[in-house]
Amino acid sequence: MRLICPKILTLLAFMNFRIRLIVIFGALFFVLAGCNKKTVTKILKSKDVEYKLGMAEQYYANKKYSKAQLIYEDLFPLLRNDTRFEDLYFKYAYCAFYQKDYMNAENLFKGFLDAFPKSQRASDVDFMRAYCFFKQSPKVELDQSATQKAIGFMQAHLNNYPESPKQAEAKKIIEECYDKLEEKDFKSAELYYNIGSYRAAAITFTNLLNRYPESKRADQYKLMIIKAYYEYALMSIEEKQKERYEKVVEEYYDFVDRFPESKHLKDAEKYFNLSKNNLNAIKHEQTNKKS
Repeated sequence: MRLICPKILTLLAFMNFRIRLIVIFGALFFVLAGCNKKTVTKILKSKDVEYKLGMAEQYYANKKYSKAQLIYEDLFPLLRNDTRFEDLYFKYAYCAFYQKDYMNAENLFKGFLDAFPKSQRASDVDFMRAYCFFKQSPKVELDQSATQKAIGFMQAHLNNYPESPKQAEAKKIIEECYDKLEEKDFKSAELYYNIGSYRAAAITFTNLLNRYPESKRADQYKLMIIKAYYEYALMSIEEKQKERYEKVVEEYYDFVDRFPESKHLKDAEKYFNLSKNNLNAIKHEQTNKKS
């Protein structure tokens, strides 16, 4: 109780048991936090390099990465020409990663590769650099620059380190990234359709299908192309309807050719029949006008 000042002790007498515990532990927390800060400051002020390095290693081993990071950083100019500098740099980069500072970690992993290109750890660090971009990949709705970079750097890792133990994981991450990019493109195309921009929807779904021809949703994208072109024809002026219904028919035949076993075949056929009926009606009307 000596850690708590007399005024707090007086207040405790008027508090219930639960509140007393909260106050006591709160006071202890701030005292211990202050002690920890003083301990790190004391280490940083020391001129004993071996002592500093030993404490940094101890903090790192105990997963106290923020403290280890401070000491490692302080040791950089002191051990730059030392054989232990590679290990120090390696752990320093991981300190940033373990604290989820992925942007800084990526830069540090890159710096490690620049400084130690022939290191036995190069493969691991190369993977971790790519992995940092993957960890920065945001929600589907946001800009996917980090996702694109993750794909590029993971693919480079596969090419540069064919014997890497991370090969399987890298391939899985690349697949996840492509799935995210595909989902973003799908949502964009779907939005065009939902707001009635049918021509833009048809073009966007076409680009989506061309970009991901092996997608498990490829037949769904093709159906959406048919639907979008049908709606686009339906709302067109009379002079343009014929060629636009013909486009629906053309897309339907391509659908049947590419996805003969699709569960969406009946839906596609519905728009094909509607388009054929409308084309017949247009033809009949044109015949009547001539006569």
